[in-house]
Amino acid sequence: MSAVPGLQEDCEELLGAFQQADTVRFERFAELGRIRALERNKLTKKTLDVAQQYFFPPYSFQIRVGALYLLYGLYNTQLCQPKQKIRIALKDWPEIQKFQQDLLDSQHYDAAYVFRKLRLARAFHFTAMPKLLTYRTKKKIEENYFKEEFKDPSNRVNSLITNDVLEELMNIHDHYQKMKCVISADKSQPDKALSLIKDDFVVNLKDITLEHQEWQQSRMKLLRNANETDETENKKTEETLLKSEGSERANALARIKYRSYSAVVEVSMKIDNRDVFI
Repeated sequence: MSAVPGLQEDCEELLGAFQQADTVRFERFAELGRIRALERNKLTKKTLDVAQQYFFPPYSFQIRVGALYLLYGLYNTQLCQPKQKIRIALKDWPEIQKFQQDLLDSQHYDAAYVFRKLRLARAFHFTAMPKLLTYRTKKKIEENYFKEEFKDPSNRVNSLITNDVLEELMNIHDHYQKMKCVISADKSQPDKALSLIKDDFVVNLKDITLEHQEWQQSRMKLLRNANETDETENKKTEETLLKSEGSERANALARIKYRSYSAVVEVSMKIDNRDVFI
């Protein structure tokens, strides 16, 4: 039996089709092989499409790097000639470039090298739309299914209050303070009547954001630990049940053996008594 799942079935399918052709000519066999090559191209294209979806948000940074490695491996090991390319919509390219810059900034040079190799190999096929559209066909577009474990935890606070936003708020606040000084009697400091916002407003906002981020990370860690604890307890319970079932089975077998042995002894004693009587 083949160690590769489906390999033997594929060989038998090709040979069966050749048998049905009722010929021994190589031209016919090659034609059947080309038909299966087209099927292989479709399969490779579909596989790349599946792997490609993990290369974009909302998946976490680690999953996206893993998807990059997966695409690199699939592209370079495929048997299709010419190679099937990775479909990338033009609207997604800026996100990919940002991801590449994040790799360089974080000094993940191995991932950046893999991405550069794909670009040099012209592995990307730039398209207008993420999925192929056909004119006047009523085909339901499947909604993308996102695996929750791979996604970045939703954090509306961090997405709303970014470093750029804080910097802009700081600039606005400084300008606001200067304008208050301009219209105040004492030009060196604003009048108290104009103090409508706390001076440390931006600093407090930044501290609150960081505190929320730490709280969320701690919460995620507690949830992971709780899940691991539940899995451990479930495993122990399952092992206990298996042991109890095993002991019950052993006891049942012992009772059966005992009854069988008792029956044999009883029959043997009856035979011995009959011999004595005779």
